[in-house]
Amino acid sequence: MSPGELHMRKALDLARAGVGLVSPNPAVGAVVVDAAANEIGSGTHTYAGVKHAEVLALEQAGARARGGTLYLNLEPCSHQGRTGPCADAVIAAGIRRVVCSMQDPNPQVAGEGFAKLRAAGIQVDVGLFEAEAKKLNESFAKYIRTGKPFVTLKTAMTLDGKIAPPAHIDTAEQKGAQRSQWITGEAARAHVQQLRHQHDAVLVGVGTVMSDDPLLTDRSGLPRRRKLLRVILDSYLRMPPASRVIQTCADDVLVFCSAAEPAAKDALESRGIRVEQLPPGNGGRPDFAGIVKRLGQMEIASLLLEGGALVNGTSLLSGEVDRIFLYFAPTILGEGAVSFTGGEALTAGAKGVTRLELHRFGADFAVEGYLRDPYAA
Repeated sequence: MSPGELHMRKALDLARAGVGLVSPNPAVGAVVVDAAANEIGSGTHTYAGVKHAEVLALEQAGARARGGTLYLNLEPCSHQGRTGPCADAVIAAGIRRVVCSMQDPNPQVAGEGFAKLRAAGIQVDVGLFEAEAKKLNESFAKYIRTGKPFVTLKTAMTLDGKIAPPAHIDTAEQKGAQRSQWITGEAARAHVQQLRHQHDAVLVGVGTVMSDDPLLTDRSGLPRRRKLLRVILDSYLRMPPASRVIQTCADDVLVFCSAAEPAAKDALESRGIRVEQLPPGNGGRPDFAGIVKRLGQMEIASLLLEGGALVNGTSLLSGEVDRIFLYFAPTILGEGAVSFTGGEALTAGAKGVTRLELHRFGADFAVEGYLRDPYAA
């Protein structure tokens, strides 16, 4: 690996350190090197820290930045936001060359930062590790262009496409036994926590709450700026008061309903749970496209779906899913078990999945792919 690639690799690693701390802004890392290719400054952007990564790196480098090279994963901004234009700071620092992975998908920038740098006589090279940089900021790209979160549908299933056994759960003892019957192993479940950490919100249906009683928290152990928002689709507010989501609510639970008795709504709100009623879509359930739009209005830039068959089928039918992450265990549940979409026909026809990647987690594996490009709003 060349020295330039090593510097860019560090810039990308610095950017990843901002995951969970930067949303709804992009994750950006920057490295400044002098004319002899010695690192003299670095920075990671965090939302709370306000200053952008390149400004932090330039401040650390000080006067030594003059004549040096700046490596970063995302185009320097050219507009006035919470901070001044970073392109102006780069020019003022006397940087000779900028090496950047990708253009900013933000329509307010989108090449303007590069143009400003070039107009000032700075050499600008774009494209080093571009695919990796784009994947890192795909949530930001979708959100900044559409105002809606990047939506990932995640589920675990058997080789025959089943997500739960057929047995109906009645007693508390049986419920506890059911929760212990994980489909995938520990390595795959640990990766789910990484996925949660990468998202602003996680969503399930009330059926999942009633059958599995999940916590839906980010247990990755990594820091985050704001709590993972736990979103429940509960058309008629049937969620049990003893459920762990309700019992652990700390202003981080949002329930969408389509019809609600005032008493049920008041009972949830008394526990600090936010309840919002949306017009019903198909089957009387809250309209999924409306839910995605509403979450975008709340500055939720990324949404992880962990619902059951009904949520899987409804979300796919809505056309709002951007990415799938499907975990498979080397087992078969057979006839009567719950299928991936509950048998609901995807009437819009086959869904083409592109950019497929396979991941291994011990005996389990996962298929990751895209239903649409987050950079093509």
